[in-house]
Amino acid sequence: MDPLQPTMIFAPSAAETGQNSVDVSRANVGFVAGDRPHFSDETAALVHRRLSAAAMVIAVVLGAAFIGNLVSGVANLWWFRGLILLIIVGSAFFLRNRQSLSLARLRMVELIVFGSVVVQLSLMLTTRLAEFAEQNDATSVASLRQQFLTAWCVLIFIYGTLMPNSWQRGAALMIPTALFPYFLIAVQRWLSPTVAALLDSDQASSPLPLPLVAALVAVFASHVINAARREAFKARQFGQYRLMERLGAGGMGEVYKAEHVLLKRPCAIKLITAASETDAASIARFEKEVKTTAKLTHWNTIEIYDYGRTDDGTFYYVMELLPGESLEELVDKHGPLPPERVVYLLRQICGALQEAHSVGLIHRDIKPANIFASQRGGVYDVAKLLDFGLVKEGPEQPAAGSKYGSFSGTPLYMSPEQAAAYDDVDGRADIYSLGAVAYYLLTGQTPFTSNNVLELLAAHRNSEVAPPSRLAPTIPADLDQIILRCLAKQAADRFQNADELRQALDQCGVARQWGPDQAAAWWKAITERTTEASVQKAPVDATVDFRPNAS
Repeated sequence: MDPLQPTMIFAPSAAETGQNSVDVSRANVGFVAGDRPHFSDETAALVHRRLSAAAMVIAVVLGAAFIGNLVSGVANLWWFRGLILLIIVGSAFFLRNRQSLSLARLRMVELIVFGSVVVQLSLMLTTRLAEFAEQNDATSVASLRQQFLTAWCVLIFIYGTLMPNSWQRGAALMIPTALFPYFLIAVQRWLSPTVAALLDSDQASSPLPLPLVAALVAVFASHVINAARREAFKARQFGQYRLMERLGAGGMGEVYKAEHVLLKRPCAIKLITAASETDAASIARFEKEVKTTAKLTHWNTIEIYDYGRTDDGTFYYVMELLPGESLEELVDKHGPLPPERVVYLLRQICGALQEAHSVGLIHRDIKPANIFASQRGGVYDVAKLLDFGLVKEGPEQPAAGSKYGSFSGTPLYMSPEQAAAYDDVDGRADIYSLGAVAYYLLTGQTPFTSNNVLELLAAHRNSEVAPPSRLAPTIPADLDQIILRCLAKQAADRFQNADELRQALDQCGVARQWGPDQAAAWWKAITERTTEASVQKAPVDATVDFRPNAS
């Protein structure tokens, strides 16, 4: 198990996983009620329209063929073909005159319409083969086989591309249908040696089973079309938000860049879909993250615009889109941060934590990936605290069946008490984690490192932390002592609240050496350096189009 992976969750309590309700905590947050059409309802409506059109088209084609054959003197099974034509015409009128039908009933009509065509083609094939065999007409036998195989391919293509299906259902229906004419021909060959001899004399027939190829292509097309419909349906379920590209994925779901359709406001949508019953706990935790974060109004906490649940089980919320990078990305790309910048960022996070702790919310997953250095309103290095997915709302009793030692969080930044007393932690656990984050920002290393989770947890509880100045001598002594106090083993030895930590950071000698001006200059330099590197990597003869709408 890799401790460097994002949030690790061990044995969540039943009290947490039982949170299944969403309340509205702020005026700008709304719940999207689950009264929208289900995907099956949309599928039924589409099947109704497509099947009605298909029945009319098939009725016209079979009617024209029926009349043409009578005029030309081909009267084989005219009564049966007439009956099939009446069935399909009746189905077409039935579909047009009924406003609403269940998907199961529509599938039954679908089976009648397309099944009738298959039955007619099968009987016509066997009847005409027997007729030409009696005449010993090899040319007509070969031509008849090709005509009927072609008709089968057309029928499969029509069904596969016109009727909405999952690929599993499409394969279950179309592949056996594609093999059926070969079964009929094999039976005819077995029953009539003459038919077998005439078919064997055809040297021009294709060895490729064209109906089967058509079925495989139609199954793939059905899958692509159905997947596109599902994506479009899911997008519509996010109300007035249009999904764009995916920004990332983590332990709590996926995040997409999105846009409000009417306001044209960029935003981010985080969503999670239960793949199994065991994911219900994740959805409950995800829903709790939204509900608790929506209660917070501090400007250094991520702002929630909207949230809700779709009918297919997807829970989502819409939040502000943050240009910038997480603190984890900053260190990975640019190395340890200068002490003055670390102090500037930590002071902001203390403000967000102070508000959360004051209303009884404890984050329990403070880590560099959950803190964002963003640009808001022309101001750079605005720290944003994300992902209150593991929050604990004040003191609570251990859930029935919970075991001592259960924990949630990220082991690299977890307080000693969080693993041992999961239900008893308070805001000082977040102080410890914030100290571990500061340690990482200043040195590029975590206080303790191990590939074994249990060794990490034991180190947090028992091992002394090496002063960060030992790894980075440029760290001022006062900041060094603040971090070590945050990382005290006993919660009573740490700063007792986030505001106390903020005041200590305010007294650091470097506290006034970084601010919005320094942050703006740093981000500008990084942007110019990135742009210059991109230009240097571009081909010498590359043509650059600076038009606003150029892609």
